[in-house]
Amino acid sequence: MEKRPSDGTGPIHVPFGHVVASEKWRGSQLAQGMQGKIKLIFEDCLTPADFYLSNRSCVLYITEADLVAGNGYRKRLVRVRNSSHLQGIVVVEKTPISEQYFPAVQKFTVLDLGMVLLPVASQMEASCLIIQLAQEQTKEPSMNPFLRKTRSLHTEPSLLRTVQQIPGVGKVKAPLLLQKFPSIQQLSNASTHDLEQVVGQALAQQIRQFFTQSR
Repeated sequence: MEKRPSDGTGPIHVPFGHVVASEKWRGSQLAQGMQGKIKLIFEDCLTPADFYLSNRSCVLYITEADLVAGNGYRKRLVRVRNSSHLQGIVVVEKTPISEQYFPAVQKFTVLDLGMVLLPVASQMEASCLIIQLAQEQTKEPSMNPFLRKTRSLHTEPSLLRTVQQIPGVGKVKAPLLLQKFPSIQQLSNASTHDLEQVVGQALAQQIRQFFTQSR
């Protein structure tokens, strides 16, 4: 294991094809949903991230309870955002209970910090999403669009629901977007011009605003 900065934001070693998870997730529904589909390694004192997809890419998971409890989760997000070593993806439980708190976390994460936020309805849905993100990390060197599209089909229900949560997209536009951009990474990196070809100018700008980092 590499020596990491005292704030825990340095790169860590993630074996190829594995996800390194915080020990606190052992036995959870989220971890159970991932086991058997990807290799999990649990580690103590894994902060501030919850899951490492690669040496420099991590997932910060905000639960329904975190949102209801207040703004304590914000410190973790800021630490990752300010790190030169990590690229963080924020996954948030958007449930009937936490929905009223979602606009605030969305504004703070996307507009204030410029990070990617992906809403999920449950930990089982999140497990599918994290697996898909991890697979993208390990297979990113392959630029074969057919392989990428085939791989996305394995988690299409979860991915489809996630894209539907983007403001203005909905059930009709989401499948069209995934045909053109079959992964979250590709969709978040798409230019306004590319998005316009699929959904038109107004919605393209809305999607870019959702994903774009604040300058």
